[in-house]
Amino acid sequence: MAKVKLKIKKEDTVIVLSGNYKGKQGKVISVNPTEQRAIVEGINMVKRHIKPSTQQPQGTIIQKEATIHISNLSLMDNSGKPAKVGRKADAEGKIVRYFKQTGEIIK
Repeated sequence: MAKVKLKIKKEDTVIVLSGNYKGKQGKVISVNPTEQRAIVEGINMVKRHIKPSTQQPQGTIIQKEATIHISNLSLMDNSGKPAKVGRKADAEGKIVRYFKQTGEIIK
């Protein structure tokens, strides 16, 4: 799969558009551009079983975030609503992200 420029980056606050966590929001922990998936804090929690070892003789079950497809996420604007994101060159010629509705540049 080809690497694609994504409009969602690490540390962005996003809202889930579809699935079991629809309407929930969280901060992006990591993004995988080749698979077009992201890990969002507190979203898409799964349980993983850890085998017994010398540190954990009983073994254990942990909960952690699983990846979610980028198409199911939307960046949140300052008012807390989902917003469309575009990319354009700024005054210095550097590519920046901006909200399409307001034209405001994203940090």
